[in-house]
Amino acid sequence: MADLRVFSLKQVSAHKSKDDCWFVISGKVYNVTKFLQEHPGGEEVLVEASGRDATRDFEDVGHSPAAKGMLDNYLVGVLEGFKGVVSVNKQSTTSSTKQDKPAFKDMPAFVIKEEKPSAFIRVLEFLVPLVIVGAAYVFKSVMKEPVLSS
Repeated sequence: MADLRVFSLKQVSAHKSKDDCWFVISGKVYNVTKFLQEHPGGEEVLVEASGRDATRDFEDVGHSPAAKGMLDNYLVGVLEGFKGVVSVNKQSTTSSTKQDKPAFKDMPAFVIKEEKPSAFIRVLEFLVPLVIVGAAYVFKSVMKEPVLSS
């Protein structure tokens, strides 16, 4: 941790653009500016989360272990008051051809979290289509013009 600087959240908040993109995840400060174009979810997602604590956003997406391991490559410091242990395990992101791109062979394009919806959501998923079909039937029945007889 001797190499890592300590940043306040105010300092991190100054880095929230496409050209200078930092955020905090679990008390650690990351500069992901060079990773923006390589991010499988698009650079907009990272820029939107920049300048703040993005721990919840990062965890909610359900990143793969490979993606989590890549974080160390962008670690620049820790957030003021951080009490955890920082173990830096930087992965090599370059090949012998001098590319400056992360290795993605172990990281899927996206990860879908498999969470079961709550009982309320499951009931809504069943009832909402029924209500729509019922409303359409009633509307069609009410809106029929009477047949004129001569």
